[in-house]
Amino acid sequence: MDHMIPDIYQKSIYTIDYQALKQAGIVCLIFDLNNTIAPMSMPVPDRELKDLFAYLESLKFKVIIFSNGSKSRVAPFKEKLNVDAAFKSMKPFKKKYQKVLDMYHFKVHQVASIGDSLLTDVLGANKMGFTSIYVNPISNKEAFSMKFIRMGEQVIFRYLKKKELFELGRYYE
Repeated sequence: MDHMIPDIYQKSIYTIDYQALKQAGIVCLIFDLNNTIAPMSMPVPDRELKDLFAYLESLKFKVIIFSNGSKSRVAPFKEKLNVDAAFKSMKPFKKKYQKVLDMYHFKVHQVASIGDSLLTDVLGANKMGFTSIYVNPISNKEAFSMKFIRMGEQVIFRYLKKKELFELGRYYE
């Protein structure tokens, strides 16, 4: 169950202390797309998201959108935010994560992965040894396949709360 516990838990991508991540030696931020940086209903980034990514660029982070979604879903965000991206990433499996490490020559301790799913984003990051950051989903509108993942996550949330290991709404860095 340890692989299900995020290193950091924040309300949203806008409440993360990116300066602290930089000071901790993080140089690469991997962001999930759907319900982490944008709701499913948002086809392109809005001004607030563009401003955040410009700020991250000013801090010299390498930013990568890492999504299980399709190329057509990911491409407008890649283009408009001027970042790299991976689609159909098969999170939580390690293959594409490893490809990022190899391509950019990052060490695992230099990467933080940010997402709204314990069973894809947090699990994948923890399996790789990255800093895992869990944020609340932006919307309750999900891809059909995510509905099953969310049901599994509810069981895990209850277990972790009972064991006093993690509780939704109790944010930490």
